Amino acid sequence: MKLKRKIVEIDEERCNGCGQCVEACAEGAIQVVNGKAKLVSETYCDGLAACLGECPVDALRIVEREAEAFDAAAVPQKPIHAGVAGGRVESPGPDIQAGLALPCGCPSAGMEVFASPCDTANKPLIQEDNASALAHWPVQIRLVPPSAPFLRGAHLLVASDCTPVAYPLFHRDFIEGKTVLVGCPKFDDAEDYADRFAEIFKTADIRSVTIVVMEVPCCSKMPLIVQQGMRKAGVQIPTEVVVVSTRGKILRKEKRV
Repeated sequence: MKLKRKIVEIDEERCNGCGQCVEACAEGAIQVVNGKAKLVSETYCDGLAACLGECPVDALRIVEREAEAFDAAAVPQKPIHAGVAGGRVESPGPDIQAGLALPCGCPSAGMEVFASPCDTANKPLIQEDNASALAHWPVQIRLVPPSAPFLRGAHLLVASDCTPVAYPLFHRDFIEGKTVLVGCPKFDDAEDYADRFAEIFKTADIRSVTIVVMEVPCCSKMPLIVQQGMRKAGVQIPTEVVVVSTRGKILRKEKRV
């Protein structure tokens, strides 16, 4: 069934066939065919634009047109961290083959075991100060009104739900001195998030934004959502994006504004 919705459009003239969009698309909607990125099925594309920020030649954009409805159940299996070389999708290396690619095709749903229960898993960290650094409540993006007093003039921390669990020193390294908003860019409404951020940026005089996300592709949508909120609000705010691995290590930090 066709309906008017948002969907990716690929400019083949610009595309250089690098395949970075293939890795960024958790649903497997894009493949490199004969050296060019192609949308292999409209039903695989959720229109949330995780691929846009990965294209080095600006060959991707989101348009609104008549298209087949997104069908999560139809999305094919996609190996965790699959890569692209020479126009084909490679299988994951032996170090990650233990991960299980589930039918939803999303790498964030792949199961991995980092240590046996009798080994080092779940051992508590010894910290000098185990007090919470959280200074307000609520913290969920959908629950915090733009008029909340703790948003005014704040240094904003936007975190994907999984990051506080994965990164062991989250309170010490990220929360202290910041106002926290957490949410899931995959399971929640991205447009609603962008509208909420736009209202916050219009009214709260936010001084800076730190975005902490996991390394999985669906998490890469969070910086795009925050940037969309800034565009809607007509503001530019100093922003840093921090990417955390599933093993709890900081992989990189990037200044966006």
